[in-house]
Amino acid sequence: MTDVTVLGAGPMGQALARALLRHHHRTTVWNRTTARTAALTSENAELAATAEDAVAASDLVIPCVLDHAALREIITPLAATLRGRTLINLTTGTPAEARETAAWAARHGIDYLDGAIMTPAETIGGPLAVVLYSGSEQWYETHLPTLRAFGGTAIRLGDEPGRAAAYDMALLDLFWTAMSGLVHAFALAGAEGISASELAPHARGIGGLLPAIIDDFAGRIDADRYDADGSDLRSAVAGMTNVLRTAQAHGLDTAVLDAALTVAKRAPGSASFARLARSVAVSDSAVPSPDAAGPAPDAVSPAPAAAEPSPASAEPSSAVAVHGE
Repeated sequence: MTDVTVLGAGPMGQALARALLRHHHRTTVWNRTTARTAALTSENAELAATAEDAVAASDLVIPCVLDHAALREIITPLAATLRGRTLINLTTGTPAEARETAAWAARHGIDYLDGAIMTPAETIGGPLAVVLYSGSEQWYETHLPTLRAFGGTAIRLGDEPGRAAAYDMALLDLFWTAMSGLVHAFALAGAEGISASELAPHARGIGGLLPAIIDDFAGRIDADRYDADGSDLRSAVAGMTNVLRTAQAHGLDTAVLDAALTVAKRAPGSASFARLARSVAVSDSAVPSPDAAGPAPDAVSPAPAAAEPSPASAEPSSAVAVHGE
């Protein structure tokens, strides 16, 4: 049994604490809003009155809060208390933030691992959970028996502290871009009188194409080989333009489509779509290729989208990890 402190009792923090409690680790919790810890204390978690008390209670401290700004606000005043302890940060943030926090921890004699939770809160403690870590192998191996309480798969990606966050950001880039395409597809279908339920089985079929495409593109990008073995960027631009024109005809917001089409036109029209991995880099996109895919026939200018009032608060998706306090 290990003494562990969890800082943050948002949905993910609660899931982490519960997983530790189920494995009989003495678990101390702290959250700015103490009401969120009530369910955990009823399950035998120990509630700390302050963040400093929480840190002092355990040699292993696991923060899982909204973002790195919140993390640093909490831990910066506690550097002296954290000295000699291990901080395994499971707060979502950028690779640069992970490196900055790792450097701060090193200056203060704090062992530091950075982590990225890749699956929703409800998976924690079960076989589907995936958590990526980066940092010292020694500290990872020391605490792995405790981290196994989170279930599923734990993977250490190397010593460089920003590596787990880099994987996280790249994979979330894929996820959120795909989610944007999904809701736009439902909106376009609805404008054409197709219900979301009618479209859904066919949308799943599109999703089923992605695994093979991911493997093919990865090989091409790593080999810097972009010859088109079939459909090329000219064909892609023509298809994307048809989608854009249909969306514009219904007055839909086309900002994402406009951006995607702009990038597609930067690369040689005879190249594979995988070539766009280079085109999104500023240095490669500054000057259009002389063989660029170019505007497709009958391309139209984007129509201005009607403004929509912003909601007072965003509702978190159930499909991704929600951290926070």
